[in-house]
Amino acid sequence: MIDAKTLGQTLDALLQPERFRDYGPNGLQVEGGRDIRKLVSGVTASRALIEAAIAAEADAVLVHHGLFWRGQDGRITGWMRERLRLLLAHDIHLFAYHLPLDAHSELGNNAQLGRVLGWQADARFGEQDLGFVGACDLTHADALSAHVQSLLGRSVVCVPGDGRAIRRVAWCTGGAQGYFEAAIAAGADAFITGEISEPQAHLARETGVAFLTCGHHATERYGAPAVAAHVAAQLGLVHEFIDIDNPA
Repeated sequence: MIDAKTLGQTLDALLQPERFRDYGPNGLQVEGGRDIRKLVSGVTASRALIEAAIAAEADAVLVHHGLFWRGQDGRITGWMRERLRLLLAHDIHLFAYHLPLDAHSELGNNAQLGRVLGWQADARFGEQDLGFVGACDLTHADALSAHVQSLLGRSVVCVPGDGRAIRRVAWCTGGAQGYFEAAIAAGADAFITGEISEPQAHLARETGVAFLTCGHHATERYGAPAVAAHVAAQLGLVHEFIDIDNPA
């Protein structure tokens, strides 16, 4: 059993949130009322995850997408009230790390997505060095799309570019479609992320660099459990990853 302060300090030391300009607060977002024996990890602090954590007898939850974001309505009503009510009624601590959890060189979302897909990053790119890029050896974008789809277990939207061989692949999990131009500048033959917006299809066709979108949730379900498992082993906690399915 440890207290929330110890867990928070351990996570901060690992993820170094002070290095990042982020969209919301990193670290302890909701303070529970008990010491921690079991840590549950998940992608988003949804009601479904909170309810599953309660059923799993968690004392703390670690997520990538927390409850509080810059610019949101600050009133505690509706869905926000219900999520907070459940956490507070069951004395569960909620920890959330956004960009720090994306960026960690070994345990973060990008590093873990690269591990799942079989790539080792040899360079970083984009704002705050969040994007990863590394060597690849596939004949064309369709082969890359099939490879990613088979390993992530979900459909992939692929704008194939000019059909070139994929020798350098760049990736950045979640909603990183705005990093596409930086990936092109970094020498990528293809870029993988979770979402696509209207401009990226045109850029892929005009630059020849393939663009693959694989799902925000699907690309970001590896970092939180990797970090939580690492910290749980370090602190002698029980850890369980709960994956709440999300088509986005």
